[in-house]
Amino acid sequence: MLKIERVNGNRPWAPIVGYSRAVKMGNLIEVAGTSSTTRDGKVMFPNDAYGQTQYILEEIRKAVKELGASFENVIRTRVYLTNIDDWAEVGKAHGECFANILPASSFVEISRLMLPELCVEVEMTLYVE
Repeated sequence: MLKIERVNGNRPWAPIVGYSRAVKMGNLIEVAGTSSTTRDGKVMFPNDAYGQTQYILEEIRKAVKELGASFENVIRTRVYLTNIDDWAEVGKAHGECFANILPASSFVEISRLMLPELCVEVEMTLYVE
């Protein structure tokens, strides 16, 4: 049986929704959709796609480190934007982390996120040996 490790969502809605920030099962780590919110639910960098993406990537970096991984292990990113015209700002922040790693990636426009000031959410898949 595979061991399962979890990183707590640490957001006010995590126990209501029932999710973890990241889950490791065997060699696979899945990172839940992560936005630029703090533990108390405050939005960091409201309506700033670049700032939100930088904040999100740092939050994810901390979560995957708890599971013994790093961005070198990322094989896929999924980026959700409320305005696809923000792709260049988001792409710049994404590229600052992944220019040498080059994971498979998708940028997808969605109608909205949970809070109106949010404009970006990121998910990731990692593989560790």
